[in-house]
Amino acid sequence: MEREQSPDREQSPDALAARRSDLLMSARASRAKRVVAFAGQSLLFLLTSSSAIVVLFIFYFIFKDALPFFQLRSLGEFLGSNRWYPTASPPEFGSLAIFLGTGLVTLGSIVLAVPLGVSAAVCLSDILPFGLRQAVKPVIEILAAIPSVAYGFFALVVFAPLLQESGGRLLSVAVWLVGVPICGLIVIVLSESVAARLPSEQRAGGRIVAMLLLGVLTVWGLYRASRGAAGLEIVSGTNALNVSIILGIMALPTVVSVSEDALQAVGRELREGSYALGATRAETILRVVIPAAGSGILAAVILGIMRVIGETMVVWMASGNAAQIPDPWYNFLEPIRTLTATIAGDMGEADHVTGSARYHVLFAMALSLLAISFACNLASEWVVRVQRKKLKG
Repeated sequence: MEREQSPDREQSPDALAARRSDLLMSARASRAKRVVAFAGQSLLFLLTSSSAIVVLFIFYFIFKDALPFFQLRSLGEFLGSNRWYPTASPPEFGSLAIFLGTGLVTLGSIVLAVPLGVSAAVCLSDILPFGLRQAVKPVIEILAAIPSVAYGFFALVVFAPLLQESGGRLLSVAVWLVGVPICGLIVIVLSESVAARLPSEQRAGGRIVAMLLLGVLTVWGLYRASRGAAGLEIVSGTNALNVSIILGIMALPTVVSVSEDALQAVGRELREGSYALGATRAETILRVVIPAAGSGILAAVILGIMRVIGETMVVWMASGNAAQIPDPWYNFLEPIRTLTATIAGDMGEADHVTGSARYHVLFAMALSLLAISFACNLASEWVVRVQRKKLKG
């Protein structure tokens, strides 16, 4: 028998050279792919980290211009006094009234935007038909495309005179329009809680009795509140209430869109499982869907708060720009002043005296706004992590 020859011996020198060339080209192509992959990852990393680098630079430059103010003035004067007289001699830079005005406007707008926004999101995700939802959601999101200066003109030219002339009647009607759905939802939840504590054979009757009693108390409370609102006299239409309502409308698209996306992300499985266990649609929405989407809804609320805090034109045009603490401090019917309006209004006058305390105090306010936004982001991240741990465990 003939001895079998190895494959290498059967190949000619030209074939072996071609094979070695192919191996070298394959190694070079592999190295080129690794280099290209590394370059692509590095580029993506730089693009991703650029936003963080920009934020750090913003913090650095604002902090650099805010620090001289705290070297000239005390933090107690800045946060503990309400005497804002930057042009006096000597000047005073007490910002307590300005911080309080920002807090009042934010609180009022969130009280308006969050219940309405979450209710609209629930309606879009679980109640309205799909075709109607596709028509309604773009209309709500159009509100976000309207320029803030247009909102400011509306608040100053249309809403402020209307609020000053017929503010009491408007507030009386608003008590019923806003209070009825909110109180109705509270009545339903409380009656369900009361009925759950009763024996099974008494739950239907107990639920009806609880709803009737709570409904009567709610109607009586709304009637008294509307009567009190009708008797109010509004001296100036440019006040905290005007700005709160307009900013609440401006924050609605953010709250509705993000909340609706969070509710949609819950999935059909949880809803169908709840229905299979005998829950009604209301019980499924209140006890299953909304708790499961809690982190997303909270993110929507945080984004709405940051949208309100950072708004400038509306509060500058329609808040009255009075650096004073309302009497009492929670009175929304008096003019106020906010941080953003103060920065926008005084920067033009303070810019030509760069290096003075009046110039640096505006950067101290800007630093305060950045710190508030950063704290809101940290709070939202913490709550989201807690919610994820609860859902996993």
